[in-house]
Amino acid sequence: MSIEIRDISKRYGMTPVLERLSLQIETGQLVALLGPSGCGKTTLLRLIAGLEQPDTGAVHFHGEDATHLHVRHRRVGFVFQHYALFPHLSVFENIAFGLRVRPRRDRPPEAEIRQRVQELLELVQLGAMANRRPAQLSGGQRQRVALARALAVQPRVLLLDEPFGALDAQVRKDLRRWLRRLHDELHVTSVFVTHDQEEAMEVADRVIVMNRGRVEQDGPPQALYDHPASAFVSTFIGQVNRLPARIAAGWADLDGWRLPVPEHAGDTERTGSVHVRPHDFHLAPQPQGPEAIAAQIVRIYGAGPWLRLELRREADGQLLEVEVPRGAAESGELAIGTRVYAHPRRTRVFLEAVEGEALR
Repeated sequence: MSIEIRDISKRYGMTPVLERLSLQIETGQLVALLGPSGCGKTTLLRLIAGLEQPDTGAVHFHGEDATHLHVRHRRVGFVFQHYALFPHLSVFENIAFGLRVRPRRDRPPEAEIRQRVQELLELVQLGAMANRRPAQLSGGQRQRVALARALAVQPRVLLLDEPFGALDAQVRKDLRRWLRRLHDELHVTSVFVTHDQEEAMEVADRVIVMNRGRVEQDGPPQALYDHPASAFVSTFIGQVNRLPARIAAGWADLDGWRLPVPEHAGDTERTGSVHVRPHDFHLAPQPQGPEAIAAQIVRIYGAGPWLRLELRREADGQLLEVEVPRGAAESGELAIGTRVYAHPRRTRVFLEAVEGEALR
């Protein structure tokens, strides 16, 4: 089931939440709506579900206008952050609820309901817990019950609002991998809201980055990370060092440190910033070109195969974050207090907007 959002706008009072937003979600995709709090992602999800109505624009399901279709007729499964399970019902009855409350003419026979619920219990790996109450389950198990309940009505679209936000880090990581495997098995068109960029990058086929009620960038996770379209996306997707600069005639000047930026060869002097991912620095004991940044190591931390180094730039005291393989630090060449030269291997340059112009 494809979803098309056409020129949607939504306000609460005088506050704009979504502004002329349009996007297309293809059948069978698992899409993440990613952005900071207040960017409009949950409102967009609720508009797709029919829990809210837009001020302008339309929602289409598979080419048909569903803007004013009642939520019960949209065949949408909705999974909330805090489960919204019925505490007095068993796991089995929670999952069966959406089927049992259908009008008599649409309600499946009891045998079919029991078979479908049992299949879903096995699918979400809770077959032995059918008779337990929600209070007897862990947070991760309750979220799986909520997902099974949403799937029981055989939705055309599955919507999830911060589905793992209430869980601890390890359970969240396990469940999002499980959700990815489940989606690959079912192929139901799915949209989930998150402000966790790692979650979006790991689970989704496609990430839609939102900011201030608009789409900043839309694409596969790796493409957004490697080729951010704006300074906002660059800083929101992954860690990045943001270095203020003056850009002119193909060079970025950062208080004496100069970096060639041939894509801006035709620009007159502008204010902007150079963005460098922590793992895109090469450290050396001596400068290896005009782009070398003289700095001192002030902190080394982290676990696993990569260590993070905090460097203080000598020119202005600005702190830089650099990631290096653990072996580089264990060699003894990198230690707190050591002077090093950081060489950016890959950079992105963004110009500040002037009046009447969008950020680049």
